[in-house]
Amino acid sequence: MFEFHTDRRRYFEMQVENAEKYVIPFIEEKFQVKPGMRVLEIGCGEGGVLKAFINRGCLGVGVELDMARVELAHNFLPEDIAAGRLRLVAKDIYASDADKDFNGSFDIIVLKDVIEHIHDQPKLINWMKSFLKPGGIIFFGFPPWYMPFGGHQQICKSVISRLPYIHLLPRPLYSWILKSGNENVAEMMEVRDTGISIERFERICKQTGYDIQHKRHYLLNPIYEWKFGWKPVKQLPVIRMIPFFRNFLTTCVYYCIVPEEKVES
Repeated sequence: MFEFHTDRRRYFEMQVENAEKYVIPFIEEKFQVKPGMRVLEIGCGEGGVLKAFINRGCLGVGVELDMARVELAHNFLPEDIAAGRLRLVAKDIYASDADKDFNGSFDIIVLKDVIEHIHDQPKLINWMKSFLKPGGIIFFGFPPWYMPFGGHQQICKSVISRLPYIHLLPRPLYSWILKSGNENVAEMMEVRDTGISIERFERICKQTGYDIQHKRHYLLNPIYEWKFGWKPVKQLPVIRMIPFFRNFLTTCVYYCIVPEEKVES
């Protein structure tokens, strides 16, 4: 496990800076982020990404299942919560009531490093239309499953944390290795079950009635600038155009999607 996975304050600050420098500018290439806009983040963690939007004058609502991380968000962002700029909902997104918990719809919905942890991804992506304002946009950032650390093994405590592609081993073998390293097998296998490829994500968007308005694939994830001191590198066009193979060499993808416009007959 890397140091920044245990220092939650540092991780929070990394998320704020990454969102300010890369996530919001990516969104604004297609959609202007304006003061007063309502932003929902699903899987908001300690609230770092939402803080970047709040700094732009937006109003944030965060949904997070992990109560410990919600408590940290309260510690990191007390002024924004007290002023009504941020509201936190501590529950599973599927247990949330869009009207009662969210108090209305949103201009922007954000899922940053979250969709690869969600069960029944088509259900969630389709459902999000119900609390997205007309003309609103949804942002996704995630590591493709087949990338070197697509199994999130970097959070492990043993040498497994530094072994790329090990999550792609046959399920029984991978499970045995995790057990041998005294890792949390259930947690890691759940990531295996919900991991998502570039092709599957794009297919779900199409099947659930969305247009992909904007996308960017990275050879080096922008967050690596804070984690390792590496500048982000966009994926080469020739690699980006090769289905499936591109997953192995792409550490992060950004997408903006919008509901398809219905044509009146």
